[in-house]
Amino acid sequence: MKTFTLDEAQSLLPVLESLLKRAMEGRRSAQSIESELHNLTQQIYLSGGMRVNSADVAKKRAAVEEHLRQVRESIAEIDAIGVQVKDLDSGLLDFPCRVEDEVVLLCWRMGEPAIQHWHTVESGFQGRQPVDERFRRRASAGGRLN
Repeated sequence: MKTFTLDEAQSLLPVLESLLKRAMEGRRSAQSIESELHNLTQQIYLSGGMRVNSADVAKKRAAVEEHLRQVRESIAEIDAIGVQVKDLDSGLLDFPCRVEDEVVLLCWRMGEPAIQHWHTVESGFQGRQPVDERFRRRASAGGRLN
């Protein structure tokens, strides 16, 4: 598993934020089109049938697939960097980080100005704590903290 220093993780935020926005927008677009298709299905059911422009429906289904492909690719790129997408809806990312011989997770959420929190693997988001001097010392010591 790749681990990051605080500085390394921080330097990746612009690229990760772009990928995350792309995934979030793709997901929203797919959900919007799926909602339209669901509403059409409900209309057909409630009216006992109706003429449907099947070419239009096929285009919408293809658009949903394209948006979902965009989501999958963006998440795969983030994963390939070594960062974990924890919640796509809120844009929550975790960066594995080794501190005092323990792997913890630096935690960042879309909209936060910088990585300011961490938590243990077990405690998750609810156990978020402010980044402290151990993380800054590690960065200045070339990635090693003893």
